[in-house]
Amino acid sequence: MTDASKPGALDGVYVLDLSRILAGPTATQLLGDLGATVIKVENPKTGGDDTRGWGPNYAKGLDGAATDLSAYFMAANRNKQSIAVDISTPEGQDIVRQLAARADIVIENYKPDGLVKYGLDHATLRKAHPGLVYCSISGFGQTGPNRDKPGYDLMAQGYGGIMSLTGEPDGAPMKVGVGIADVMCGMYATIGILAALRHRDATGEGQHIDLALVDAQMAWLINEGCNFLTSGQVPERRGNAHPNIVPYDAFATNDGHILVAVGNDSQFARFCDAIGAPELGRDARFVTNLGRIEHREALIPALRPRLAAMSKAEVLDKLQAVKVPCGPIHDLAEALGSDQAQARGTVIKVPRADVTDGHVRLLANPLKFSATPVRYDRPPPRFGQDTQAVLATLKSEKSQDN
Repeated sequence: MTDASKPGALDGVYVLDLSRILAGPTATQLLGDLGATVIKVENPKTGGDDTRGWGPNYAKGLDGAATDLSAYFMAANRNKQSIAVDISTPEGQDIVRQLAARADIVIENYKPDGLVKYGLDHATLRKAHPGLVYCSISGFGQTGPNRDKPGYDLMAQGYGGIMSLTGEPDGAPMKVGVGIADVMCGMYATIGILAALRHRDATGEGQHIDLALVDAQMAWLINEGCNFLTSGQVPERRGNAHPNIVPYDAFATNDGHILVAVGNDSQFARFCDAIGAPELGRDARFVTNLGRIEHREALIPALRPRLAAMSKAEVLDKLQAVKVPCGPIHDLAEALGSDQAQARGTVIKVPRADVTDGHVRLLANPLKFSATPVRYDRPPPRFGQDTQAVLATLKSEKSQDN
């Protein structure tokens, strides 16, 4: 599963993780997967990262009882060491400063200026460590009229516009089924950190990365965002349909639903032939994608009965035979159990001796490197499990310095 003989791309990079919940932990997990050493600081007053208590699914201990390893927490916290430190105390602040002195990267998601009173903000730490790459994640960023408002994924999806595009046309605005604003913010954080790290390595100069959930969410409005900026027209919800490609949607068959994604005009002609509707492929209204967009309300109702008369397997076989993009709609058991997922190693088992089965099952990092493979050296940590070891290392280093 993990080739320990090969180096990670970020071997030797030290990350101090002061974040919690999902956006920051997503970024630090990615850095850990790439070989960085990640020290996750958790609050002993609250029992650690909030998501440790976000059930209902938990890894079970050897006694059969639920541990503090919730499925949610485990999704974003492998390859980290957990230490329990109360940063509201002088002792805790001193420990974090010692860790920052070793760190290449600090990442935090407190409210703007929330760490100033502890002397752990960017401005304070950079005076002692000018090469530090410091990433702050918040709901609305360090500036702007909403800077002091709290930010959760749901609010970011609502404020940033993606919910207005998601759901059926006559239904309510709908969030994406997972915390995609948080996850994508974590992705942007990782990219920003790696860019700042390269700059630091070239110049010795660290910097502050100011990243907002809402900013990141608006950035990935992609084509719909540019559709609005180009036309001035506010996009509408289309369910599974596409604003710029027709037909590109979910369709009912006589035993379930399938997906069809016709990307160009020649595919559309082959699609119509395959489903026994060649006249639609020759109809002047539909022969170009621009025409199909303009006449969407006439085309889609004409297609649905043709597809509804066939089975899923029949439609997929016919379309795949003529190279028209199509596919099934899997539930998670089907997706993660598919032969493709198995071939690509999508699900991993990471050993953890104190849980039933002796391992936890996690979603793999999708990156495939030829020289510096992703590593899964550490399972998601129990709360504070590495506190003594990390503090002993700091004490040893301090005595050597003296």
